[in-house]
Amino acid sequence: MFDLEYNSARSTLIIPEYGRHIQKLVNHCIALEEKEERNKMAKAIIQVMGNLQPHLRDVPDFKHKLWDQLHIMADFNLDVDSPYETPSKEELTEKPAKLDYPKSASKYRFYGTNIQTMIDVALTWEDGDKKEALVFTVANHMKKCYLNWNKDTVDDAVIFEHLYELSDGKIDLRGVEESLVESKSLLRKRNTQGQKGKTNNNKGHKSRKR
Repeated sequence: MFDLEYNSARSTLIIPEYGRHIQKLVNHCIALEEKEERNKMAKAIIQVMGNLQPHLRDVPDFKHKLWDQLHIMADFNLDVDSPYETPSKEELTEKPAKLDYPKSASKYRFYGTNIQTMIDVALTWEDGDKKEALVFTVANHMKKCYLNWNKDTVDDAVIFEHLYELSDGKIDLRGVEESLVESKSLLRKRNTQGQKGKTNNNKGHKSRKR
């Protein structure tokens, strides 16, 4: 009669994806008295672990990761000549440092950080049609972000006020009477007229050559 071994009676696997057989090999490696034998067996286990995790081959420091996992499965009790520095249990259990929220984030977080980047870029441009187009593009995108965060309608004056604040008072559209929709169509009309002008100039040059 064979004694059946149930999972409930077995020890918990430290890294389950390698399976119980690898864990038994690691335990046997720890129990070996000769360090030379432990070194040979540890290298053999590393090779088997690498074959079981082929997707890790593209990960930088692939071998380093495997050796770290071997020491983890050995509960850091494996005395072998590792090609890498042996990690400690304290490093593994140490809590990561708390990540502070980016200082650059404003109270209008629903706009995202890209809006602030776009505003900063707009401030570096010289005054003119291109800068005006960029400013109204930023304002339009701010309105979309606002409506994604708050499904209700929003007055353009609110967007202009936020833009004024986010630009430290350097972009002021608060006195602009036209709406964002009107400004968008106006800018599109200007661009169309500019393209037509370039086309007409090109035609004029061609007719002169003839």
